[in-house]
Amino acid sequence: MPPNPSRRRFLATSAALAAGLSLPAPFTHATSPPPLTLSRIGKLDEFLPAIGMGTWQTFHVPEDRLSLTQLPAVLTTFFEMGGRLIDSSPMYDNAEAVLGRLLPGTKKPQTLYAATKVWTYGESAGIGQMEQSRTLWGVPRFDLMQVHNLMDWRVHLKTLTRMKAEGRVRHIGVTTSHGRRHDELEEIIRKQPVDFVQFTYNLADRDAEARLLAAAMDHGKAVIINRPFDGGALFGAVRGKPLPAFAKEVGCANWAQFFLKWIVGHPAVTCAIPATSQVAHMRENMGALLGPMPDQATRKRMQELFANIVR
Repeated sequence: MPPNPSRRRFLATSAALAAGLSLPAPFTHATSPPPLTLSRIGKLDEFLPAIGMGTWQTFHVPEDRLSLTQLPAVLTTFFEMGGRLIDSSPMYDNAEAVLGRLLPGTKKPQTLYAATKVWTYGESAGIGQMEQSRTLWGVPRFDLMQVHNLMDWRVHLKTLTRMKAEGRVRHIGVTTSHGRRHDELEEIIRKQPVDFVQFTYNLADRDAEARLLAAAMDHGKAVIINRPFDGGALFGAVRGKPLPAFAKEVGCANWAQFFLKWIVGHPAVTCAIPATSQVAHMRENMGALLGPMPDQATRKRMQELFANIVR
């Protein structure tokens, strides 16, 4: 059974892209971008590419060494392959400052959807931290501001609700990670006026499946998935294992796309945010936007295959 079309809209791809296993070269201004998988933002009449970009650990580098890293090319590749949502946090050391340095130098064929978090205690400290983040990114306002790991969330949600009403942020949300505080997050999903929720969900950690994903669908919340590769552990689990033949049916060219397509194939999921500092890995990740997405039966088949591998 395919995902509910009211939650997800799939743009048609050519037969070659749908059936092929090789990643396309990044498109240029002289060519048209390939059609991508877009997901609805909750109940809003707005869509995002189903693969975004996280910055935890990967964008924490000394700014005077940026020219020695692949990060400028990683960011350019993300945009060239259709990316929009970039997620960060003040908790990620200097990642926001690095983003602010790099963003002006990218040629963005898609509009940046800027998402970060507030991660402190107290109303005034939260307001000051959010303004500092805005300055570091160099954006007029954030598209999404989230309360990081529910830290002082009652205080910050009052501030964020007011900022949204004043047009100072577009969307607001809350986050958890590592499978923590699901009871509290479910209550927020059901009772608070948030647009987004973010939590961990992957083939090795499916605790969010029964309650959080179901609650998000029931209450029209957009869902961002963090740690889609379980901190890289999923790749270790399948090291040396070939992709199954049926992965071709959903356009998987590598294990990264297998893991990501399984996640964003769920009808409740809006976007997954893998993080990388390598251009080749970014190309693999963004390739998950191309071709068909797994339906319910195929996702179950993918789950069973992974379970058999790690057994």
